[in-house]
Amino acid sequence: MNARAVGAALVARVRRHAPSIAPALAVLALAATLAEPTWTLPRPRVEHVVAIDVTQSMDVVDVRHEGRPVSRLELAKRALRDALPALPCGSKIGLAVFTEYRAFLLLAPAEVCAHLDELRRAIAHIDGRMAWMGNSEIAKAVKGAQAMVAALPGKPSLVFVTDGHEAPPLAAGLASAAEQTAPAPGLIVGVGGMQPSPIPRTDPLGRPIGYWGAGDVLQTDARSLGLGNAAPAEPAGAAAGALPTGATPGSEHLSSLREGYLRVLAADRGLQYVRLDDAATLARALTAPALARPVPTAVDLRPALGVLAALLLLARHAPALRTLVAQRWPAAARRR
Repeated sequence: MNARAVGAALVARVRRHAPSIAPALAVLALAATLAEPTWTLPRPRVEHVVAIDVTQSMDVVDVRHEGRPVSRLELAKRALRDALPALPCGSKIGLAVFTEYRAFLLLAPAEVCAHLDELRRAIAHIDGRMAWMGNSEIAKAVKGAQAMVAALPGKPSLVFVTDGHEAPPLAAGLASAAEQTAPAPGLIVGVGGMQPSPIPRTDPLGRPIGYWGAGDVLQTDARSLGLGNAAPAEPAGAAAGALPTGATPGSEHLSSLREGYLRVLAADRGLQYVRLDDAATLARALTAPALARPVPTAVDLRPALGVLAALLLLARHAPALRTLVAQRWPAAARRR
């Protein structure tokens, strides 16, 4: 007997005994679900530390969320909160705040599905009262934040959310020092309107006390005034001498999204740039394939076993179903 005949005989035997075997196999499949079986597979997952600018320019109300005017900081928080469910289970998010020239880690990366409520509560409590200084030296903070995330165990990506308003203004070409090693990957997220707006002024308790005036802030970079500057003085890599800092001497008490500056700063630091419009925009940026990495992930097999059990039970009644189809739709049965 050749192999084809043996195969045909086996198929015929399976068909003959399927009505009696299928229910037993279905019971076994359903029983297996009680053990909660899993199968570990490499799946693309992301791990980020999201550093949010909490300086006073982020209090400018020049963006919208769900049709309602909100501050830049409020949009950043709400977009991040709403984007979390879009991240696949196994992904991790950490939180940091930025002010002066440093980003401070608030929460180490935590798995989003298991800690969704905790992450959302932590995001809700981020506000300007966390700022320990009024300065906003973004270029130096991005560089420091990249070093911070590179030192964490999982080496997460950096997501730096800011309006790009350097305070005091930064001299062109002094944004960052050239690196000997590759900086941590990630992206800069720009938030804010394009038209200059007054910056709300608050007391240490976060209570509004008016707006910053032209005489209240430096209108040009401190280095040219001989006052020094906390930002490093080395040229900014390939962009040296041509870095658009976005500074507007005479109007530094007004603020807008410094998008040109952030784009060049991102390129200089090996980061991507995206403008924040809504939660969907942020979710796409956070789940970008370029930032994902293969992570061993336990896949729940219970849904597959449930589907298998249902198919086995249907298989038991397959002959009856074929007879019913032949009776009700004879033309269709003949075509088959």
